[in-house]
Amino acid sequence: MNNIKNYVDNKYNPNKFSLLKLNSGDKITVHYEIMEGEKKRLQSFKGVIIKIKGYTFTVRKISGEIGVEKIFSINQPSIKKIDINKKGKVRKSKIYYFRKLKGKKAKINVIKNNRKMY
Repeated sequence: MNNIKNYVDNKYNPNKFSLLKLNSGDKITVHYEIMEGEKKRLQSFKGVIIKIKGYTFTVRKISGEIGVEKIFSINQPSIKKIDINKKGKVRKSKIYYFRKLKGKKAKINVIKNNRKMY
């Protein structure tokens, strides 16, 4: 039974990114492919993970003074690469309160070498 499951996972889920490495509060860059007419190009979305649920995760960034959120699926074939820029330390797994914060209050503590940096 495991052989069948592994075969299906490898065939139909070519983009395997480990959700175990991603946590809420991490600053990441998602490189994904978009179509413009007949042309394809890579675009990046850099922001903070505010929610992980199942095989999807939500990334939030501030563009100008407007907050932009995007929901990505791990099995999405258009995702080419996920870079973890900084590991953040937050108390909750879903940081919806982050939407209301601005300026210095929107700062997330960064973990570096198992120490908390400010």
